[in-house]
Amino acid sequence: MKKNKFIIVAMAASAVIACTDNKKMDNTAGIKPENLDTTVVAGNDFYQYACGGWMATHPLTPEYARYGSFDKLAEDNREQLKGLIDEITAAKNTPGTNAQKIADLYNLYMDTVRRDREGIEPIKPVLARIAAITDRSQLFKEMVNLTFEGVDGYFGMYVGADMMNSKNNIVQIGQGGLTLGEKEYYLDTDEATTAIREKYKKHIVRMFTLCGFTEAEAQQKMESVLAIETRIAGASYSNVQMRDPAANYHKMSYDELCKQFPGIDWNYLFTTLGMNGVEEVDVNQPEPIHEVEAILAEVPVDDQKAYMEWQCITGSASQLSSTLDKASFDFFGTVMSGRQEQQPMWKRATSLVSGLMGEAIGQLYVEKYFPAASKERMVKLVANLQDALRQRIDDQEWMSADTKKRAHEKLDAFYVKVGYPDTWKDYSGLNIDPQKNLFTNMVEAGKFMWNDMLKRKFKKPVDPTEWHMTPQTVNAYYNPTTNEICFPAGILQYPFFDMSADDAFNYGAIGVVIGHEMTHGFDDQGRQFDKDGNFADWWAEGDADKFKERVQVIVDHFNNIEVLPGLFANGSLTLGENIADHGGLMVAYQAFKNATKDQPQEVKYGFTPDQRFFLAYAAVWAGQIRDEEIRNRTKSDPHALGRWRVNGTLPHIDAWYDAFHVTPDNALYLAPENRAKIW
Repeated sequence: MKKNKFIIVAMAASAVIACTDNKKMDNTAGIKPENLDTTVVAGNDFYQYACGGWMATHPLTPEYARYGSFDKLAEDNREQLKGLIDEITAAKNTPGTNAQKIADLYNLYMDTVRRDREGIEPIKPVLARIAAITDRSQLFKEMVNLTFEGVDGYFGMYVGADMMNSKNNIVQIGQGGLTLGEKEYYLDTDEATTAIREKYKKHIVRMFTLCGFTEAEAQQKMESVLAIETRIAGASYSNVQMRDPAANYHKMSYDELCKQFPGIDWNYLFTTLGMNGVEEVDVNQPEPIHEVEAILAEVPVDDQKAYMEWQCITGSASQLSSTLDKASFDFFGTVMSGRQEQQPMWKRATSLVSGLMGEAIGQLYVEKYFPAASKERMVKLVANLQDALRQRIDDQEWMSADTKKRAHEKLDAFYVKVGYPDTWKDYSGLNIDPQKNLFTNMVEAGKFMWNDMLKRKFKKPVDPTEWHMTPQTVNAYYNPTTNEICFPAGILQYPFFDMSADDAFNYGAIGVVIGHEMTHGFDDQGRQFDKDGNFADWWAEGDADKFKERVQVIVDHFNNIEVLPGLFANGSLTLGENIADHGGLMVAYQAFKNATKDQPQEVKYGFTPDQRFFLAYAAVWAGQIRDEEIRNRTKSDPHALGRWRVNGTLPHIDAWYDAFHVTPDNALYLAPENRAKIW
C-alpha cells in the first residue's frame, strides 16, 4: 500500500540539531583529518578529497550493498535499540502491554528452530484457498480476501491527504503489482537489465519448487507470473512520471469510479476492507488500473492463481524457514543489490520490531538518548535557517515581488517537527501471540495497521500531528500537503552534529540538512503546493517558466554523469533532491555567515571556516557502494548517489570555488554561466 512518491520527500540521510552559542561551547573543528585524502586535488575530485580516508578505513562488509556515514549511524542506533529490547525481553512483561508485544515479536523472529520446523506449513492454508479457485468470478474476490495473508494484489490502496483539499483525507488508488518494483526491470533491453530479468525467472522457479511444486509446475507458474507483471509494467508510470503531482491526480465520485473501471468489483473491495460508504476516490494512475481490468477479464484463471501464489510465497519468505528466507535474499539481496550475506538475525529482528512498533520502542529511545535540551536547540537552529531562506528568497532577481510575498507566507507557515511526536501511537489493538507462528502474527499485525489507518483517516480530516517517520529513524522529510518539515531524534550524532564543534562544521552538516528539507517546499514538486498544503499555482505569471529554465541546468548536468560504464544518472528522477541539496547548501551557508559575522571563526587543522563548512557537508555522504546497488538506485532512487551529491552539486556553488581555489584547470570546474542559479 505505497504512498504516492510526490507526497513525502526525505533526505535519505539527514540530521537534527546544532548549537550556535559559541561562548558556551568548547569549539573544535569537527573535521577529522584522518577521514580526508589530501593526496587528491580538491577541485578534481572533492568527494575523494573529503571522504577518501573514511572510505579507506570502512570497506564494504559482505552484508552491505552500500555503507556510508549515515549507515554507520543507523547501525549505532540499532545497537541502542537492541539494548532496549534486551532489557524488555529479560523482564517479566504483563500480557497486552507494549513490552510484551515487543518481546514476543522479537523472540518469534529469532526462533529459527521453530520456523525451520514449521517450514511452509503457515502458508499452506493460503495456498490451498488459492488452489480452490475454479472460475473467474472468484478470482478478484479471493485476491481481496487474502489481502492480509501476505498476498499483494494488482494495485495498491491507502487513505491519505487530498492534495486539492489538503485538510481532508481521501481514498487513494494507485499502481502496484510489480515484484521488482520498477517497470524498467521488465521492459529495458540493455544487457545488465536483461541478465537481472533472467535471474528473476530462475528465482521464481526456485521459490515455487521449495514450496513443493514440481519443476514443470514451477516453470509454468513463472511464465504466468512474468507475463502478468510485464503487462502491468507496460501500463505503469515510470518513477519520473510519478514525480508529477498533476499527472497523478484523478479525483472522481464512487459512481464515476464504477463507471470508468467497470471490470473491478469495487463494492466488494471496499466492503471487505472496511471502507463502507466511499464517496470519492483519487485514482492516481488510471492506465495501469485499466490494464488490471483487462488482465482480470482476459488472462486464464490458472495464470492468475499462479500470480497470487507467487505473491504469497515471496511476500512471506522472510517469515518462514531459513531455506526460503535465504533463497529470497539470494535474489533480492545479492542479484539486485550485490550483498554477499544476510545481516545477523538480531539486526533483522530489531528492524522488524522497530518497523512494526516504531513509536512504542521510539518512546523508550528518546527517553534514554534524546534530552529535552537538544529539542529546544534544534528548534532555534531551524528558526535561524528560516531567516536565511527568507534572505535567499529576497535576493533572487528572477522572482517577482508577488511570488516572493507568497513564498514568505509559505515559509512562515512551515510546521516544524523535532525529535518525536507529542502524542504516542496506541498499540492496544495489536495482538502478538507467542503461541502462534510468526507468519500468523504478521497477518494480525497487517490487519491492525490497516484498521488503525481506517480509524484515524477514513472519512476523517488530516491529522497534522501525525509522524511519517519513527523517532529513531536516521532521516528527515518534507510533506507538501501539511507543509511540514520533520527531523527525528535518531540522527543526533556525528557526523551530522557535533556538540563540541563550531558553527562551520554544524552548519555545513546539519544546517544543510535543515536547509535541504526547507528547500523541498520550493523544489519542482513542492513549489506547486501553497502554504496550506493545497496543489495550487501561487506563482506570478512568468516566474514558473524562469524557475523551470534554471532547474533544467541541474537536470542536464546530472544527465551527463556516467555512474557506471554506459549507465548515466537520471537528472529528471533526482531533480527534486538535487534542487534541495543545492538550496540546502545556499541557505545553510547564508545562515553560517549570519551566525558568525560578529564572531570570526579560526583556521583549524589548516582549514578555513568556509573549507570546513564544505568538508562537513561532503563527510555526510562518505560511503562505499557496490555496482549492483548503483544500477538499482539509478533506476529507482530519487536521490543522486552519494559521490554525486558532492561532486555533482558543489560545482554549482560559487562559495566552494572561493574556499578551495578551484580554477578552470580543475576537473570539477564549471564556468559561471553553466552553474545553476536558483536559491
